[in-house]
Amino acid sequence: MSAPSSPPPGPETHCVEDVEVRGHIIDSLILPKVLDCITAAGGSFRIKQIAIGQSRHDASHALIEVRAPAAELLQSILRTIADHGAVPTVDRDCLLEAAEVDGAFPEGFYSTTNQRTEVRLHGRWTVVERQEMDCGIAVESARETATCIPMCEVRRGMSIVVGHAGVRVFPEPRPARGASFSFMSSAVSTEKPKGAAIRQIARQLHQSARAGGKSVLVGGPAIIHTGSSEYICELIRRGYVHLLLAGNALATHDIEQSLFRTSLGVRLDCGDVVEHGHEHHLRAINRIRLWGGIAAAVEQGHLTSGIMYECVQHQVPFLLAGSIRDDGPLPEVVTDVLEAQARMRQLLAGATFCLMIATTLHSIAVGNLLPAWVQVACVDISPSTVIKLSDRGSFQTVGLVTDVAPFLRQLLYELEQLSSSRP
Repeated sequence: MSAPSSPPPGPETHCVEDVEVRGHIIDSLILPKVLDCITAAGGSFRIKQIAIGQSRHDASHALIEVRAPAAELLQSILRTIADHGAVPTVDRDCLLEAAEVDGAFPEGFYSTTNQRTEVRLHGRWTVVERQEMDCGIAVESARETATCIPMCEVRRGMSIVVGHAGVRVFPEPRPARGASFSFMSSAVSTEKPKGAAIRQIARQLHQSARAGGKSVLVGGPAIIHTGSSEYICELIRRGYVHLLLAGNALATHDIEQSLFRTSLGVRLDCGDVVEHGHEHHLRAINRIRLWGGIAAAVEQGHLTSGIMYECVQHQVPFLLAGSIRDDGPLPEVVTDVLEAQARMRQLLAGATFCLMIATTLHSIAVGNLLPAWVQVACVDISPSTVIKLSDRGSFQTVGLVTDVAPFLRQLLYELEQLSSSRP
């Protein structure tokens, strides 16, 4: 069929490369993005072939001729549109270069996205394992494997993919949205109907649990401060949480609540400020250190309630990543950020759903480590948290701007309804 093209190139436009784009390129707006990237960068295009699927489930295909006035500009355009799934039609293996030093990629290394990626090795396309954004790709030619690797884990002599040749990306299809006002169809808005959003999150969490998936909770201390810890405890008891990622603050104030019935020195049952209550979180940390850690405190019968108690009792692994402002910290807190990041990568393997509640820094940190096909729900009183997640590439995030306590209360209710209606 005939297809549109950009304005005819002038005589100076002589560098040409054919690329193809496959998948749901129309309803996911992938094709318009590719064409916009070409023209915005100073190139031009001609759609040589296009086949559009007849139904929403049918894939489409487009063959595009990309032109640029200089080879360097053409390569820049190809690098940009490769992230949207545009692959050169000339079959070639990926280019490899050995790392010269520990902790650094070769110049010109391929920078990964969180989208499914394959590299061409010995004429065959190979899936890149441990998909993650802002990494490189290390290749073991003997085993014909390719793996995302962060910069700090690079070792001298490793074979690293450079350039975009022999690399192809498969963008995740984005759900089609019905006609609606723009503020209702945005990724995050205070105007969204919260009941519908919570039901959607409950369905995702419920489906993940029924399918034997792995649901991750990323939590901030506001969960404790708002008196919402019991809701999280109930989610753990019902098997909806399989991994907890947080910082020193959530665990500290959770334990403070268990030992002193306060959070930041405030009684959660009546709101009264307790005399010398500002010391409680330090005394809670000190007691845990005296008892030998959180798990030891539970086993010895000193810690008998709270989120950390439920994690130990139900064998839910947790990772507490430290920060420069931490008091104590608790013995389990990982204070080396690179070690914490590495352990988070290991623990997140196989995750199918991630619920982020009231923590900006930990939400962004986890979002950077998750591949695009993991569903993410982010709940925060501040819209900026979800906006930052989307800006950094975690486009799969469903955002809800609301207080923690009413959200968790309604979430448990919706989960109860889903469980009671199950055949």
